[in-house]
Amino acid sequence: MQIAQLTQMVPKGLTVKAARTLLQAQKHSPSLLFAGGVAGVVVTTVAASVATLKVDSVLQQAKEDRAKVDAVVQMQREDYTEEDAKRDVVVIYARTTIDIVKLYTPAFLLGAASIAMLTKSHSILMSRNAGLTAAYALLDQTFSEYRRRVAKEFGDDQEHKLRHDYEVEHNLTGVRDADGKSKIIPIRVGPKSPSGYARFFDQLCNNWNKIPEYNLVFLKCQQNYANDRLQSRGHIFLNEVYDMIGIERSRAGAVVGWVIGKDGDNYVDFGIFDSNNERARDFVNGREGAILLDFNVDGVIYDKI
Repeated sequence: MQIAQLTQMVPKGLTVKAARTLLQAQKHSPSLLFAGGVAGVVVTTVAASVATLKVDSVLQQAKEDRAKVDAVVQMQREDYTEEDAKRDVVVIYARTTIDIVKLYTPAFLLGAASIAMLTKSHSILMSRNAGLTAAYALLDQTFSEYRRRVAKEFGDDQEHKLRHDYEVEHNLTGVRDADGKSKIIPIRVGPKSPSGYARFFDQLCNNWNKIPEYNLVFLKCQQNYANDRLQSRGHIFLNEVYDMIGIERSRAGAVVGWVIGKDGDNYVDFGIFDSNNERARDFVNGREGAILLDFNVDGVIYDKI
């Protein structure tokens, strides 16, 4: 009977459940392999210790057998020559070696299996990380190309406005144009939707201070330091900048950042001096003690380093 026919005989719900269970096992395979490898290392250590305790008895038996051979040789029996003694000594050593190998074989096999499980776990994670990085890089490249097309079609200012989705307030203070008509002045006061890399610098951060001027000086110094590291090393990751500021790291921050090249800005900007953001202006002018930092990362930089 063919496999397809056997599959049709199995209830569909059962096959779906089995496939889902297999998929879940594959999903968690790195964790399972790692846990199995660690447990195997522990069991290997115990097995090796137990085998070591038994080695003394094997060696003692070999010593006794060798003493018997030496005793017979000293008796100078005619039916037991020197060649017979040498052969028996070789047999004793070979048997002792085999017994010792048997004692340590379980520990060796467990150790080899544990190393294989740990290696496989690492290999799976490396493969998945490579795939995720490639997918993230492709997404970032696609978005960057889209931004360039929008900027080419509508201009850089319009692209910046659409990307950050700025809130707009209208100035109705009675300002009139040359014809004497009321003039409505749009004012962009801040982005509705900051990027996914934006973080608040406030009282929850380790380096935040109650004095707004101190916070401004601190952030300017960290921004300058980040730019110095970028220029000296040629790259810097977002998580490194988070560490400088005292902000908790993120998963994305481990792969995105800045790199010196023709495709990036070639500088680190925290968004402190965004003239289109009224809240940033309040922070710079000392009227606000906290600020939402939005970083001008170049995207995934692993493939650009």
